[in-house]
Amino acid sequence: QVQLVESGGGLVQAGGSLRLSCAASGGTFSTYAMAWFRQAPGKEREFVAAIHINGISTTYADSVKGRFTISRVNAKNSVYLQMNSLKPEDTAVYYCAADRTFWGAQDSSNIDYWGKGTLVTVSS
Repeated sequence: QVQLVESGGGLVQAGGSLRLSCAASGGTFSTYAMAWFRQAPGKEREFVAAIHINGISTTYADSVKGRFTISRVNAKNSVYLQMNSLKPEDTAVYYCAADRTFWGAQDSSNIDYWGKGTLVTVSS
């Protein structure tokens, strides 16, 4: 059983930056593809970014491409999401997720493990 704990959320002005962190425990972190999803009030959970176990291959939702960067440090059992040029529409609860495959990590219905989320609020 893998436990995921997110941190780093908060209130930021539009145009600002935040870095989210996700710490994993209870499993072999290096064998899981990792991802970030988000859920805005009244909306469905949506994919944001994913990273392969190799730490090199990544993929992003079009809405965040060029502004967000996902990374991982297997030695620290951690995955990160650097968010720049934030917009009010980025306001959401951000969830860390783990799946056995890179492709599975891009679909919320395939995710093996979820964190509890961290709230990001971007003011205009």
